[in-house]
Amino acid sequence: MLPQSPLPDVEPPRDCPLCPRLVAFRHQCRAEFPDWWNAPVSAFGDPQATIAIIGLAPGKHGANRTGRPFTGDFAGTLLYETLAKFGLTTGAYDARIDDGFALRGAIILNSVKCLPPQNKPTPEEIRTCRPFLEAAVARLPNASVFVALGQIAHQSAVRALGGHLPSAKFGHLAEHAMPGGRVLIDSYHCSRYNQNTGRLTRGMFEAVFERANAVSRAG
Repeated sequence: MLPQSPLPDVEPPRDCPLCPRLVAFRHQCRAEFPDWWNAPVSAFGDPQATIAIIGLAPGKHGANRTGRPFTGDFAGTLLYETLAKFGLTTGAYDARIDDGFALRGAIILNSVKCLPPQNKPTPEEIRTCRPFLEAAVARLPNASVFVALGQIAHQSAVRALGGHLPSAKFGHLAEHAMPGGRVLIDSYHCSRYNQNTGRLTRGMFEAVFERANAVSRAG
């Protein structure tokens, strides 16, 4: 079973050539793990979503392995359990793309589509991939609330939404008015590191989506 994008016309090709360092790392992963996805990771979720979640980039043992955002890694468990709590999912998440799990009213996009070494894309790679994010955002007619997971996602989201970074500073639960009436809400990333160090607790993360739900319904 191959992952299917809800926004197929704005996805990069499987062998996207735009970032030489990421291409080289992709080829290295394909040689080492030939059964993995090892390609740009598409959006996942509901194209009629009112809430759009913007992550950083695929995780090596998560999305880069499975082909679906946050699927098969530590961060995905908290994310999908939280989305389920707020009625934004159907089915049961089982960390594999054939688990029948789906999003309802929500969609996940990434700032960078390809796996970066050490989970750290360069500023140039983030800029190069931004047109894919901008195109995806433009295809979401009902998305009124965007949730940025981490500072890099925040910066990409602000730019993709036409906002201005100096007046939109990142902070957990910070809320920013974007052009066209859209709202951006920030969260610390649900990474293993942030959870294990206590920088992000389950309660803190749930507060973000409680607020996102409230804003989307009010709009």
